[in-house]
Amino acid sequence: MAESSFDIPQKYEFTVTKPEQTALDLLAEGTGLSKQRVKDAMNKGAVWWTLKGKTLRLRRATKILQKGSVIQFFYDEQVLARKPEPATLIYDAEVYSIWYKPAGMLAQGSQWGDHCSILRWVEVNGEYAHGKSQRECFLVHRLDADAAGLMIIAHDSKSAAKLSALFQGRDIKKYYQAWVIDDCELPVEGMTHSYELDGKSAITHIKRLGSNETSTLLDVHIETGRKHQIRRHLANIGHPIVGDKLYGTKAKCGLQLLAYRLEFVCPFSQKNLCVELPEKEQFIAALYSHCGRAE
Repeated sequence: MAESSFDIPQKYEFTVTKPEQTALDLLAEGTGLSKQRVKDAMNKGAVWWTLKGKTLRLRRATKILQKGSVIQFFYDEQVLARKPEPATLIYDAEVYSIWYKPAGMLAQGSQWGDHCSILRWVEVNGEYAHGKSQRECFLVHRLDADAAGLMIIAHDSKSAAKLSALFQGRDIKKYYQAWVIDDCELPVEGMTHSYELDGKSAITHIKRLGSNETSTLLDVHIETGRKHQIRRHLANIGHPIVGDKLYGTKAKCGLQLLAYRLEFVCPFSQKNLCVELPEKEQFIAALYSHCGRAE
């Protein structure tokens, strides 16, 4: 198969039958792709292997495959060609760190690749306050790919378990800023929305920070973490987030939702911790200069 024909996503599955065969040789022979392209795809997380019921990403091209193992290859040129904006280290506690995830960066990646995920980006490119050596990376919570803001990455299984328990116990306070369509009038003290989502309780607190001619800037605090909770709650009250193509309308810019602050008691130091984006990175610093009204 000529490489020029790979203009649509391709899924492959091979069972290893030859002894002493490398992943690179098997995939190049089976797909018709050049070894260079196969190596690139493997490095970006598009190849998986299953042995004795365990499935993992396979990145090492020279890996000698055991007979009977199953190799899956998810090849999508558009996905592999993407280049993520860099994440930025905000706080480093050694066993975990907190990063700014730019809009468009995934949390964990997919079967088609993970090089555009914050988890893989930090694993490969992360530079830390306590040195530049690479560390293991574990995801403990998520942020919509279209949203920007703070994410916690654990660096060992113990810290991942403790941080995950904080999220599950609602012991981490999460604060967001959101530009919403039109003038959203609220009481001075703000208000709470508690509409159930997918049959589960969902609690969202909102306050008004300011407005311009077409939009309102809100401060949002959520107690629960339902899927697209903020986006759905704000759309439910008639003020979808600017740039929300799923629950609102098309706009000239991306989703105007920013996770700007996290507050919790560190499970290791037992000290109160408040990590916040610098003011210059917050929407409030650009109250009258955001991308504009949805069309």
